[in-house]
Amino acid sequence: MTVTTAVQGICAPEFENVRAEFERNFAERGEVGASVAVKRDGEFVVDLWGGDADAAGTRAWERDTLVNVYSTSKGMTALCAHLLVDRGELDLDAPVSRYWPEFAQAGKGDVPVRWLLSHRVGLLGPRERLTPEDVYDWEKTCAVLAATEPWWEPGTAQGYHAVSFGFLVGEVVRRVTGVSLGTFLRTEITEPLGADLYIGTPAAEHGRCAQLIVPEGGSLRSLYSELLADGPVRSLDAAPLAPLAIAMGHLPTGDVNSAACRSAEIPAANGNATARGLAEVYGALVDGKIVGAGTLAALREPQGRPGEPDVVLSATAPNGLPFSWGCGYMLNTGGYLGPNKGAFGHGGAGGSFAFADPENRLSYAYAMNKFGGGTTGGDPRNFALVEAVYAAAGPAGRTG
Repeated sequence: MTVTTAVQGICAPEFENVRAEFERNFAERGEVGASVAVKRDGEFVVDLWGGDADAAGTRAWERDTLVNVYSTSKGMTALCAHLLVDRGELDLDAPVSRYWPEFAQAGKGDVPVRWLLSHRVGLLGPRERLTPEDVYDWEKTCAVLAATEPWWEPGTAQGYHAVSFGFLVGEVVRRVTGVSLGTFLRTEITEPLGADLYIGTPAAEHGRCAQLIVPEGGSLRSLYSELLADGPVRSLDAAPLAPLAIAMGHLPTGDVNSAACRSAEIPAANGNATARGLAEVYGALVDGKIVGAGTLAALREPQGRPGEPDVVLSATAPNGLPFSWGCGYMLNTGGYLGPNKGAFGHGGAGGSFAFADPENRLSYAYAMNKFGGGTTGGDPRNFALVEAVYAAAGPAGRTG
C-alpha cells in the first residue's frame, strides 16, 4: 500500500510534473521531509514542501523549516568572496597573505586567493586531529590551517577541500571585512534579499531546524573513522581513501543536530536553509542583483586543466567526476544541473543541491533531512526534480 504524503506550496501549471516527482520522492524514493524551489524570470514557479521534520514523525515540515545542507553551503561562502571581488575589495590573483599575513607560513606566501576557491591549495585539513571544540573555535582552526604544510605543492593539483574550504575562504572574507563569514552573508546578502539561510544559525532559529537523519554515528566523520583510528594520516598514499579521510577528518564528531553545531560557523558544511532561501540567492545572481556580469562570468570559468582528476573525490569516483571546478562552484560538465552547460552551483552530502542557470534565467534548490546521495547532484530524488524542471522550462540558453 502506497502512503501519500501531503505536499504543500505553490507550483505554476506548467511545472506540475515537478510536484508529481516531489510526491514520488516520498512514495517511492524514501523521502522523509524536504522542500524544493524554482525561480524563473524573477518569480517563484515552484515552492513546495512536505513530510516530517524529524525521524519520529512528530513534527511536520513547514514552509519555513530549515535544514543543514552540508556542502551546498559552499556556494554561499564562495559568493561572499565574489561580492568582495565585485566591489574591488578582493583580488583573486593576489596572494592570500596580502589579506591574511599568517597564511604565508610553510611555503604558502605566494598562494593566490583563487586557489582557495578552486580547491588547488593542498590544505585538505591539518596534519593533526582537531576536536569538535577546536572546530567550533574559528581563530584556533584558522591558525592551525595557516601553519599547516600543504599536502601537495599548491597549484599543481585539485582536491576537494571538504571542510577546510569554508575556513580558508571565510578567513579571507573576515580579514577584508572585519566580520565573520556568517555575519557578512547575513547582512550583505540574505537579509537584503529576504532569503532564509544561515551559516552560524542563531539560537532563536533552532526551533525551526529539521532533524538531519544521518548515518549511524551522528556525523559524516564516522564514515571514515576506520582510516583515522590509528592517528593522523601522514600521507595521501596511506590508504585508498586517505585523501578523503583527511578532507573530512576534522568535521565535528558530535551530533550535527546539536545546538553547538548549528550555532557554529563551519562555512563549508553547516549552513541551515530552506530551498526557497537558496533559490532566492541564486535567483538574485541570475538577475544581476548581487554581482555584475563580469564577476558572474569569471566565477564560472573552469579553474583546472581539461580532464584533470580531483585527488580527493577520485577515491569515490574512479570513472571521473560529473562536474569540473569553477571559482567555488561545481560546473555542469556532466549535465546534473540540467541541459545548460553554463549552469553552476553546489551540492551537499546527503543529497541537497542548488544552482543558477543564467541563460535560462532560472534558479533551483532542493533540501531534505534524510541522508542519501553525495554532493554531485546525482541523488535520484534531486535528479528526478531537475529533469522535471527542464521538461517544463525547456533549454532557452546555451546547451553545449
